[in-house]
Amino acid sequence: MQVNFQGYQCILHLAQYNNGRTALLLHDAYDSMPVATATINVPDEPIAEDELVIKNYSQNEGMLETLVDAGILHKPHRIIYTGFIAAPVCRLAVSKETLSQTNTDALQAVQEP
Repeated sequence: MQVNFQGYQCILHLAQYNNGRTALLLHDAYDSMPVATATINVPDEPIAEDELVIKNYSQNEGMLETLVDAGILHKPHRIIYTGFIAAPVCRLAVSKETLSQTNTDALQAVQEP
């Protein structure tokens, strides 16, 4: 799946933080370079396996709207506070398997001449 974020056409990539929680990364669709990390890891906050804590501030301002509008995430159903930040918690609107397969196909297309 692809989204347009801050003028970049991006491929979404699932990864994992050291504690096993899901991270969502955006890579440029044309050269596979990293564009942004859409999530933050808040280890002390309990979250479900299908929930992501979205980084929607600083250089990631607009990330939440981009991912919700693209149908990747449902609208936030709660907010958690970490330091001075209020971070939205969202559920994936697509399965991890669907997202992973779509990304594999897109990355192969980018790498082929």
